[in-house]
Amino acid sequence: MPKNNLSADHVELKTIENVRRYFAKFDRITTHLARVAGAMEVERNLSKADVAVLGRYILVISRSFRALGNKYHMTGRVGGALNRELVFDNHESGFPVAQELMTMANDAHQAERHLRGLPSADDLKDQMIRKIVGDLEIPTKLQYAMSQRKYYEELQRGELFWPQNDPEALWQGNDGADRKRYLLHWAVYDSQVNLPVIYLMDVEDTGRTSLPKDERRWPEAQAHLMAQSLVGLKLLTIAKGFDEDFDDLHPKRLRRFHVGPMYSSAFTRQTGPLREVLEEADGTIGEDWALAWTMEELESERVETEKSGWFSTVEREVFALDPFSGRGVDTGATRTERAIILPEKPYQVLEEKNPRGFHSVRKFVVSPHGRVLSYR
Repeated sequence: MPKNNLSADHVELKTIENVRRYFAKFDRITTHLARVAGAMEVERNLSKADVAVLGRYILVISRSFRALGNKYHMTGRVGGALNRELVFDNHESGFPVAQELMTMANDAHQAERHLRGLPSADDLKDQMIRKIVGDLEIPTKLQYAMSQRKYYEELQRGELFWPQNDPEALWQGNDGADRKRYLLHWAVYDSQVNLPVIYLMDVEDTGRTSLPKDERRWPEAQAHLMAQSLVGLKLLTIAKGFDEDFDDLHPKRLRRFHVGPMYSSAFTRQTGPLREVLEEADGTIGEDWALAWTMEELESERVETEKSGWFSTVEREVFALDPFSGRGVDTGATRTERAIILPEKPYQVLEEKNPRGFHSVRKFVVSPHGRVLSYR
């Protein structure tokens, strides 16, 4: 069965308590993610521009989950066609399946029409009060209508994480009169792994017209990058294809950030040492989780010049691959850094057990007060 179909790994949250707990967990995690990015800036692993871009994506991921939380706020409390159940990947990612975001993107196009058909928030509140006070009933259907109104209001505001988030270009300065530097960034919600994936590419532009204003090159570059934004493709394949297709755009560095998987003893079916860590930690509600965070990075090592036509030449990048144990050919990257973000109690258990596979994994530990500490 294809991965993006409902399978044994794709399960539904059927009760209001589980839905609210699930989204409350993600609300905490995305808050911690922003602090992790800040900690990496302090350590000079990320630039200020990198942190600003990543922070924006983390924010829109958080807003998207808040919108989904409103959509499914009354799960199990209403019947028939009104009852909706969130589908998430409880094995591979811990995140909602990609179809949830695809449906949300489609709903966004019709948000205004749905809002026109719903009473205002004030009217709904007045009706709920009359139902409670006058009829001595729980206004379940009115609560459902309010949750849907909040959902469509979030969609109408925009600034959410969509299945595809098209490339944007941030100018980073000039190197002489004919070479401009840009940070290109884009993101996808990969349907094969059900995870947000963020791309950052440092590019030098030697074209006559600056890239974002070039009516020919910019749409072509955007389409090219989105078509190549597949987790199954190596960074080397993506960067070399871009370098060869655009003679005056020179990719100097390409990074890919995988946000997740999220592991939770309450919601996911993890295997191996992490399962034992979370079970032994026996954390309180909201503290029984761990989030993986992986960065792949590919850097240009040098530039070679090759002929183009009869009288001109073009620059081509030669990329540096991981020199250790010949792994660069397999990974298609200069380096890969893996990290895990988790609360204090699971971290203490992880340190006590000291499983071999986690020796090279960076640990970001969240204190009960929200402070993030970094450990190698």
